[in-house]
Amino acid sequence: MTPGEVLKPSLIGAAALLVVAASLYAAPGIAGLAGAGLGLIMLAVAVVDARLLMIPDELSALAVALGLADVGFERWRDMPAPALDALIRAAATAAVFFAFRLAYRRLRGREGMGLGDVKLAGVAGIWLDWPGLPIAVEIAALGTLGFVAWRLIGARRAPDPSVKLPFGAFFAPAIWMCWLTERWWDWTV
Repeated sequence: MTPGEVLKPSLIGAAALLVVAASLYAAPGIAGLAGAGLGLIMLAVAVVDARLLMIPDELSALAVALGLADVGFERWRDMPAPALDALIRAAATAAVFFAFRLAYRRLRGREGMGLGDVKLAGVAGIWLDWPGLPIAVEIAALGTLGFVAWRLIGARRAPDPSVKLPFGAFFAPAIWMCWLTERWWDWTV
């Protein structure tokens, strides 16, 4: 086993501990546990997408189910409006990503975004309020662009438009970070 192979699981484990601690700090109680679950799922999505260029449907489904349970638990007195709002955000966000996917394929003649990213957009809609959705997308897009620039500068070569990128590896953590920020903001205000 090389030092890199030892270090990577250690970093993932450290990130998992940080996710749980930050979630419980930002939202004490059941909401924090749900957020920790979201963070761990998003960490798993990021690792799998970075390694395999795919987002498992099971992880997206788990994040949706956990998000709806969190909405139901936190706002059960106001139901069904909060759950309906979360589902509308999820459908709208996934629809925008799906439209982008179709437009890209039509304009470029090849796939530019996988369905896993579309489903992950639905996860974002469940967990984030309307203002947080574009922020998560922006963080992910800037993170992806920064990663590409760093790799190209390091390799000293021109960009190859046919190279596939793990957008979910950046989008998933951005979803959790925006959730964390929303909860921390709610708690401190």
